[in-house]
Amino acid sequence: MASAKHVPRKRFGQHFLHDRDIIARIVAAIDPSPGDRLVEIGPGLGALTWPLLARHGSLDVIEIDRDAIATLQAAPRPPGELRIHEGDVLHFDFAALRGQDPARLRIVGNLPYNISTPLLFKLIEVREHIEDMHFMLQKEVVDRMAAGAGDDAYGRLSVMLAPWVEVQPLFDIGPGAFKPPPKVMSTYVRLRPRTGPAFALAQPERFAAIVAAAFGQRRKTLRNSLKAHVTEAGFAQAGIDPGLRAEVLSPAQFAALANTAAVSG
Repeated sequence: MASAKHVPRKRFGQHFLHDRDIIARIVAAIDPSPGDRLVEIGPGLGALTWPLLARHGSLDVIEIDRDAIATLQAAPRPPGELRIHEGDVLHFDFAALRGQDPARLRIVGNLPYNISTPLLFKLIEVREHIEDMHFMLQKEVVDRMAAGAGDDAYGRLSVMLAPWVEVQPLFDIGPGAFKPPPKVMSTYVRLRPRTGPAFALAQPERFAAIVAAAFGQRRKTLRNSLKAHVTEAGFAQAGIDPGLRAEVLSPAQFAALANTAAVSG
């Protein structure tokens, strides 16, 4: 529960979880096993930290808020090994944390809205070190992560995650589970890195550039939004109608455009 001595900080996007039933449901969804390497992002005041430590006995946590760290260090805790890493998770070295451990990292956390998308992209870059991820995010973000072509929520985030991770929304969480209550619904989601790309992707950087350009001008046809990236011959080679708009193309079709040799400019 939130301590009276610690005021949640808006600049860190802090909303502390306090609902015990939700916490128990989260721990059950994570279901840690002996030998797992658990890492919690943003432990805050320990609402999830202590149940995970009691269940598993070993936990790394990454926290940017020094006051929250002091609260964690002073709090009564269950037996086990808690390793606290102070710093900004966007600049954290997950590969170094894993080191030579044969067990890949299992990452959990309640992610602030302001870092959720850049953090997801960062974690994709180090996915070979990650077994799975369990995150609490704003519902609208998870909707975008899990959306398919043609869905209202479908966009850049949907397409960029598709080659690398499986997205499984688990359950929604209302504002009352937090202090202070956020103004939005949250969703708990499981992400599992794929063993390889879900489809042929010869040029990941070009794929990212094409997806960004297409959704950056999503009201335009692909012919117009991608004119700096794909020629008419490229569209033909990929089998894509350039008169379509971004929201109707599947991630695999974006990959086909990225894989074509016909590049504008």
